[in-house]
Amino acid sequence: MSHSFFLPSLGGLLLLGVLAGCSHAAPDAEDAAGPSGQVAVTTTMPVQQTFHDTVEAWGSAVGDPRRARAISLAHAGQVVAVNVAAGQTVKRGQPLLTIAADAAARSAWQQAQSALTLATGELGRTEQLATQRLATQSQLASARKALADAQAALEAQRTLGGNAPEETVNAPADGVVTSLDVSLGERFAANAPLLGFTPAQALVAQLGVQPEAGASLRPGMPVQLHSVYGAATAFVGTLRMIGQAVDPQTHLLSAQVELPAEAGATLVAGAALQAQIRTADFTAWAVPRAAVLHDEKGDYLFQLRQGHAKRIEVKLRSPDGDTLGVQGALDARVPVIVLGVYELNDGDAVQAQRAAPAASTSAARGTPR
Repeated sequence: MSHSFFLPSLGGLLLLGVLAGCSHAAPDAEDAAGPSGQVAVTTTMPVQQTFHDTVEAWGSAVGDPRRARAISLAHAGQVVAVNVAAGQTVKRGQPLLTIAADAAARSAWQQAQSALTLATGELGRTEQLATQRLATQSQLASARKALADAQAALEAQRTLGGNAPEETVNAPADGVVTSLDVSLGERFAANAPLLGFTPAQALVAQLGVQPEAGASLRPGMPVQLHSVYGAATAFVGTLRMIGQAVDPQTHLLSAQVELPAEAGATLVAGAALQAQIRTADFTAWAVPRAAVLHDEKGDYLFQLRQGHAKRIEVKLRSPDGDTLGVQGALDARVPVIVLGVYELNDGDAVQAQRAAPAASTSAARGTPR
């Protein structure tokens, strides 16, 4: 009897011991999360720093209109060889095109040569007659003038390219062939553009900005640019011109930026660019991005005052990067709540700690910026 009574009693004691151990573990877990009714948060002190107002712009690198040129000839002709392609980099003196002289130009050259030969002979005969007193001084002067006119006409035809059956158009300097306006076998008129050419390191950024931003832009403002594709090497240029009329195709104001000399070694004509035009400097509170929230009332953050979260309405002035610039009635002596803000309402009791607990997005009162 005594033996059967002892076993159930021993089992009951063991069960009570296990329950007692569990009851002691629960308070430890609660203590790790903070006192009951408080939200565990992390904080940082707000500081003021200088930010920059910028205007976004987009465009491409193009040949500087002040240095780019169209290569043409003063006479008509026919393209018999094309040695380059649009966009190709060339060296000074490199052959670009081979041109056959126009038949009319060749004919005019030959006529000028014949006229010079005739005028030379007429002057010789007149001078001989004058020595025999068979020609007057007026006739001699007319013969000399005819020779001078024939020489001038021949020189003009040489300038017009009639003196050679073919001629080569060479690159006037190191640069880029920005466009090829003729094709093999094509006949062209005098002064017709054959190629577009931009000297090396003669690029500018042709940009477009929103019309409402035009009033804040002035020539001379610094501009940071980088290529949209490939390596995002940044360049700092200078705003040269801002248009006063909206482009009917892009509906943007045109802006032209002078690029530094080193940009020519990286950029090519036509490269797509993104730019930030720096318009003004301002002072604002620098706070981490995670600290700023947004709801139907606007942007806001929380400061930790006497153990409670205090909502502060702010105006977002610099929305880019991990550190945002905000303006509002912040107290520089009171920390800003960074992690744990999604759990908070104005006036909630909080406990600051070093490591932020995992925030429950279902209890968030606002959306992050």
